[in-house]
Order: sequence, then C-alpha cells, then structure tokens
Amino acid sequence: MNEILTIQEMETQFRAEWILMEDPELTPQMEIKHGRVLYHSKNRDDVYQKAIELRPKHSAYYYTGQAPDNMVIVL
Repeated sequence: MNEILTIQEMETQFRAEWILMEDPELTPQMEIKHGRVLYHSKNRDDVYQKAIELRPKHSAYYYTGQAPDNMVIVL
C-alpha cells in the first residue's frame, strides 16, 4: 500500500483500523488532512512494528474507529 488518501477516504476504506501514514499534511490546528498510507491493520501493535521496520522519516498514526469510553489518549 502506498497510496495518498484523505482522512475521509481512510475512514471509509479501513473501518476501525490503525493506519501508518507517511508525510501527512496537517491543518493549522495540527489535524491530519491526508497522507500516504504505508500500512493498516486492526491490530495497533502490527502497525507499530511496521513503522519500526519501514522507519519513515515523517509519519503519523491514525485510528479510524471509535475510542472506547474507558480509553485514555495521551498526546
């Protein structure tokens, strides 16, 4: 996978999956607009492992699913 997609396209194609993207374009509010999808999986650890393997220079992770109520997100 090496396709540039918008966040909306990612959410449609990869429901409830983790996405590793390269060279994400951000809004002034630091929200991701689009990026080159390098890898995607329902398993977060698989995506992290792929990032270690590929070592992209500029990257971002994005989850297309709904965060559980008991999940804490640290930025």
